[in-house]
This record gives sequence, C-alpha cells and structure tokens, in this order.
Amino acid sequence: MDADPRFPRALWLAAALSAALAVAAGAFGAHGAATPKAAEWLRTGGLYQLTHAIAALTIAARFPRSAATMLAGAAIFALTLYAMALGAPRWLGAVTPIGGTLMIAGWLAVGWTAMRQR
Repeated sequence: MDADPRFPRALWLAAALSAALAVAAGAFGAHGAATPKAAEWLRTGGLYQLTHAIAALTIAARFPRSAATMLAGAAIFALTLYAMALGAPRWLGAVTPIGGTLMIAGWLAVGWTAMRQR
C-alpha cells in the first residue's frame, strides 16, 4: 500500500466515476445510438470500463498501482470507442489497443505483485 493514504481514496473516486460513465454509455447505446455499430462500440466500451472499475475497487487497497493502471487502460479503451460512436474519426480505433494493453498490464501486475508478497 502506498504511504499516501489519499491515493486509494482517489482510486475509489476514479473507479466510481468510471463505473457511472460506463452505465451511462451502455444506456445510451441501448436507447439512443445512431447506428448499430455505434451501439456496439458503446456496449463494448461500457462492458470493459465497468468490469475494470469494479476490479479496481476490489483491489485498490492492496494493489493501488495495478488498479490505477487498469483504470487508465479502461478509460483509454472505452473513451476512444465512445468518441467513435459519437462521430469522431475512426483512426481513434488505432488508439484503443493501448487501453487494452494497459488493462492487461494491470492484471499481470496484480499477479506478479501477489506472487512476490509473502
């Protein structure tokens, strides 16, 4: 755990906001998306963002850096999909895998750190 006790609190706030945005994106995708592709992007972004927000809340106290990495990755992943769903250029899709890579790195860091701890 980090020495700064505010760090996990900041993670809690970031995860809660991330989860709220994910639910909003999913609802918009279900009821207001302009095209089936936009609805799919909103659904996919919302799923990954919500899943990783919950994961970050679960692990924040023990693995704060991993939680932060997951949240950053989920934000990049989901926000690029949301932006494309709302009409942003499709080249943003090339940025989306950076978010996926960060989510994977967060999970690997949890495993690595857990194995190194006694």
